[in-house]
Amino acid sequence: MPTQMGRVLYQADGSSVQNIKAIRSNLHQLCRQHTNQIVRIETIDGQVLVGRIVSCDRGLLHLAIRNPGGHRAFFGMPYSNDELILTLVLYELLVITLLST
Repeated sequence: MPTQMGRVLYQADGSSVQNIKAIRSNLHQLCRQHTNQIVRIETIDGQVLVGRIVSCDRGLLHLAIRNPGGHRAFFGMPYSNDELILTLVLYELLVITLLST
């Protein structure tokens, strides 16, 4: 279907959009409730990560994981040198398991 910007290659149907928004909202609330807690996350692609939830904002989860490579840090960020921050998209998460209480 041509538009002013070009040919549309994909357009999500209304029910898919509503489902994704509901999933994103639920996960956003869950992750914000568990900020600074250690979790194990499995993505829909099978990737498994263990880390500490740093924040959750605009559909993204920021997860601090151990930095096996040494002592790199981003200046001005309140994270320790032995952590890297990964940004994950909420609707790509399959399982989140709380590892500490």
